[in-house]
Amino acid sequence: MPGMKLPGNFFLVGLMGAGKTTVGRALAKATGKTFFDSDHEIEARTGVKIPVIFEIEGEAGFRAREAEAIAELCAQRNIVLGTGGGAVLDPQNRRALAANGFVIYLNASPEELYQRTAHDKNRPLLQTADPLGRLRDLHAQRDPLYREVADLVVDTSRQSVQGMLTLLLKELEQNAHRKT
Repeated sequence: MPGMKLPGNFFLVGLMGAGKTTVGRALAKATGKTFFDSDHEIEARTGVKIPVIFEIEGEAGFRAREAEAIAELCAQRNIVLGTGGGAVLDPQNRRALAANGFVIYLNASPEELYQRTAHDKNRPLLQTADPLGRLRDLHAQRDPLYREVADLVVDTSRQSVQGMLTLLLKELEQNAHRKT
């Protein structure tokens, strides 16, 4: 499987903890593409962590930075991009993703995501008294947007990264040519 040549860009969307960065890195390695994480790109540009941006500029300030980063990253070729969980909230981001690559929605239940993110302090939207309730709300709000932009929906619950990668490569081999 490693070194499989699949044309175009692959963009991963989904809630925090769905596996966009982990699966994205593995997918990039398997397909010989360069991996980018939009949140990491924003941190590199600003020199501060995402929670600090939220604290200083609020969610709106962060979303503006995110839209700028996604527009620039979508203009590149032969990349795998893991987007922030809320990137799909902006219609401009959804259009950029859909127009410039094959979009994969990594879907998992809020309960599964809670297990994966419960102890992660780098997730500002979960710094609340009821993080599981927050994840349920976010899933209800964002799931239709993820599905709207996705070319492929994959359930990541209870799957190993290797299992996910094998499934994704098989699906991409059959479907990626539709968008290139």
